[in-house]
Amino acid sequence: QVQLAESGGGLVQAGGSLRLTCSASGRALNDSAVAWFRQTPGLEREFVACVSWTDFTFYADSVKDRFTISRDNAENTVYLQMSSLKPEDTAVYYCAVDRAYSRKARNYSYWGQGTQVTVSS
Repeated sequence: QVQLAESGGGLVQAGGSLRLTCSASGRALNDSAVAWFRQTPGLEREFVACVSWTDFTFYADSVKDRFTISRDNAENTVYLQMSSLKPEDTAVYYCAVDRAYSRKARNYSYWGQGTQVTVSS
């Protein structure tokens, strides 16, 4: 059974930074693609960033150059460092895991419960 747990969300002012953590149990993340998605009420889950099992990373255009995804295999953890945050980054952020990387939420089998990020103007 794969379990994912996100942490690190909170309230931050525009221009600030947060680091989200996705911790996994039941599956080694170093042979998985791990992605971050976000969702606001009434909207579909939106792709944010992904790291493939070969450590290839890619980002949504809206967060490129502001967010960085990385992994710590020893801790079986993936991080999302978010900088220069904007009010439009406000959402619940989810991590997701599967074998192959994808920008599409439907392609991920395992999901965490999410962590709220709120950016005030």
